[in-house]
Amino acid sequence: MADEAIQKVKVPPPLVVKIGGSLAENDRVGGTLDIISRASRRLVIVPGGGVFADTVRAAQVDYQFSDEAAHRMAILAMHQTAELLMDLQPRLMGADSVASMRAIWRKGQLPVWLPHKMCEGDNEIPADWSVTSDGLAARLAERMRSPCVVLVKSVNVDKKATAFDLARDGVVDPIFAAIATRAKLDWVVIGPGEEVILAQMLGSARAGGNGNTLPRRSKARTR
Repeated sequence: MADEAIQKVKVPPPLVVKIGGSLAENDRVGGTLDIISRASRRLVIVPGGGVFADTVRAAQVDYQFSDEAAHRMAILAMHQTAELLMDLQPRLMGADSVASMRAIWRKGQLPVWLPHKMCEGDNEIPADWSVTSDGLAARLAERMRSPCVVLVKSVNVDKKATAFDLARDGVVDPIFAAIATRAKLDWVVIGPGEEVILAQMLGSARAGGNGNTLPRRSKARTR
């Protein structure tokens, strides 16, 4: 997608909300999709690879194909998770470009990013396992000038942790930390029991609680 087309996204830019693939394996996915479906803020959903990406990893061990091929297959695994999410929540629609996202917003629907088209040929994305859907979500946010990346995960994290701390602990990939830092992205991890924070960030109806967890801006670490 040409940068000129990306620049045409109207202000305010959308939030980027990444739904971890692991949520599809437990009972949180329904509640999370319910919150997202009631969002009043403009957003784009980034699906994780989940069990579909795990299948790619297992197949690579068996067949010994390249990391580059595995990377492309893992991106397509995100498409499979997208299909699952769209089937569970009718307000979601697949989008493979900024233009299609804008068309979906005009309909009052919520786009789920199908990343293959926009990732193809993007030199900022390494074609190996060093990047996951977290890093791709950060890259999408960077390209769309998004104010914040929301990572909905199956783990709770230390709210004082930096992106590099989370990368070191394996919560996010190192590409996420690098992009979030260079692009000065605000970001937040939403873990189990923190759904009210997600609801407040998205402007979902019936949001409650005090919302005491705010997005952080990534900073270069000082030692």
